[in-house]
Amino acid sequence: MTSEPGSADLIDFTAAVAVARGAPFAISPLRMEPLRQDEVLVRIVATGVCATDAHSRDQEMPVPLPAVLGHEGAGTVTAVGGAVTGVAPGDNVILTFPSCGSCRQCRLGAPANCLQGFALSFGCVRADGSSAYEVGGVHGHYFGQSSFASYARATERNVVPIGDDMPLALAGPLGCGIQAGAGTVLNSLAVPVGASLAVFGTGAVGLAAVMAAAVAGAATIVAVDVNVVRLGIASELGATHAIDGRADSLPRRLHDIAPHGLDYVIEVTGSPAMLGLAVDVLAPMGTAAQVGGAPFGTKAPVDMNRLLNGGRIIRGVVQGDSVPQVFIPKLIELYRVGKLPLERLVQEYAFADINVAFAEAAAGSVIKPVLIMPET
Repeated sequence: MTSEPGSADLIDFTAAVAVARGAPFAISPLRMEPLRQDEVLVRIVATGVCATDAHSRDQEMPVPLPAVLGHEGAGTVTAVGGAVTGVAPGDNVILTFPSCGSCRQCRLGAPANCLQGFALSFGCVRADGSSAYEVGGVHGHYFGQSSFASYARATERNVVPIGDDMPLALAGPLGCGIQAGAGTVLNSLAVPVGASLAVFGTGAVGLAAVMAAAVAGAATIVAVDVNVVRLGIASELGATHAIDGRADSLPRRLHDIAPHGLDYVIEVTGSPAMLGLAVDVLAPMGTAAQVGGAPFGTKAPVDMNRLLNGGRIIRGVVQGDSVPQVFIPKLIELYRVGKLPLERLVQEYAFADINVAFAEAAAGSVIKPVLIMPET
């Protein structure tokens, strides 16, 4: 076993590369430049698989290929640049979304809405336009981490230190999917005790929203999906009602549950029709949160008069409006006290089986695949 690289070393590592649109990932040896002063090197132990990775591989998001994807990494810091003070070698960390730290949104404490956030996540370069992954023409810096790899580099802004008692196989999804779903309920919407809420889509993000709604004390929590297994899990995790979304009577079923409309609807499927329905079933002054991503240019049919009359609101939510260094520790505490049973969502895969994990996620037979890196 070779020694781990330091901050001044060239970094040899292994990564799963998205080589072309829709093509299987190819596991390849790669090399990165030494760390810069503000960068952190993390030996990845586990990393979640998210639908956004599939959208990027399939070019539904404007990501340059070939590229190392992955944005739910968890592991151990092995080296830091000279300007890094918040983490040190040996610390266990979760990697999360990047932000610039200097735009108006970041300065207002809203890094999830960073002016440069989209470019930093999907542009596959550093903020100054440079890349540490130039060898072989492979792009990196995806979501400021590219964690489908044995080593990932990030900055202090998108690294969250955690205790040694948090299982790293469960920790990675807190950096994106779980943070997005739970944060939508607890941060973006601040759902109050006794409220009514529906979640359209019960993948990892939707089930995180269901669990968070139970934590918030919502009285009515409706889960909607076409996967009956996931609906059963939603019921076990706090949903008071579970509805098969294929039912022709879906609007009527929702009306029967909430005759005057729902206070909140969280739309995770990315379906234009479901966003339109979300507005239709809102109570006056209710809010529909669009969380699920869709291919660029997708338009949704919204009844403008329904939106206007009653003061209903539609808003987009990215990463649950979280400040990761503040919110992720709260999620870990909810896990520790049994209110966020992440183990119900996660299925582990060997890193070599990344293509199996993506296929089974697409088929809906697994909720949150997590890739486990080889120990060496």
